[in-house]
Amino acid sequence: MILEKRIPISYWIRIIRKDMIIMGVFSSFVFVLSLYLQDLTIPFPIVGFLGTAISLLLSFKLSQSYDRWWEARKIWGAIVNDSRSFVVQLKNFTDGSESELVKKMGFRQMAWCYVLGNDLREVDSIEVAREFISDDELEVLKTSKNRALTLLDFHNNDLLKLHKAKAINDFQQVQIDSTIVRLCESMGKAERIKNTFFPKTYRLTLHFFIYIFLISLSLSLTELHNIIEIPFMIAISLPFFLLEKIALTIQDPFENKPADTPVTSIARTIEINLKQLLGEKNIPEKLISDTYYSM
Repeated sequence: MILEKRIPISYWIRIIRKDMIIMGVFSSFVFVLSLYLQDLTIPFPIVGFLGTAISLLLSFKLSQSYDRWWEARKIWGAIVNDSRSFVVQLKNFTDGSESELVKKMGFRQMAWCYVLGNDLREVDSIEVAREFISDDELEVLKTSKNRALTLLDFHNNDLLKLHKAKAINDFQQVQIDSTIVRLCESMGKAERIKNTFFPKTYRLTLHFFIYIFLISLSLSLTELHNIIEIPFMIAISLPFFLLEKIALTIQDPFENKPADTPVTSIARTIEINLKQLLGEKNIPEKLISDTYYSM
């Protein structure tokens, strides 16, 4: 997630440098062509109308991309709440009678948060889980196709043990089970965002029409001197390409990039909260980013 810090110019240049080079070369080509071969000019009102239409499409694209990013952030906000509720329920309902099993389930929930975030980003999740779960569960996790779901299944198995041991009654079992169900629902929502791709045809079509607009604009400015036209074209191109790239970046919030939903930072916050609830002494510090984004 991009933070409220100074974003280096290199970040902006990196995401639009290719398009800027193309527009600079094309503007120079159009100027030379109109100067020495044929005067090619498009009436400016036509270009203005096209620019307005492109702006509306770009605004819609940016809004839709932000909605996907914000939905992902809300999902992880719900995961924070349900993770806390899960451990609070276990502690209060068992009233200290099954402290070891409650601690085991609490640590497993920490692992679940890290594992889900890593799996969404398609990075290794076994090593991060090793700190929180037993070796037996870790071996099962290595062969699992959906590791986060496997951890929730372990929760259900231990919840059944608590009920059979009379540590919790029927009503309390239902309450804790409903919390596990909400965690499963949040996982499914995050997976839906991850596996539902923004229509590529829409993105490519918008990108194509941005180029059409800028090419038309270049042809309508052929009367300007080359020294003025090329910087002018690049300056006009900047907001269009920047907004398009920002929309492209935030539309997929689980790609292990700076604009991601900060699932690792959120998982660390959950770890801190749950360890405090469990009375642990070895509580880690909150992740502090030394750059312009948080992961």
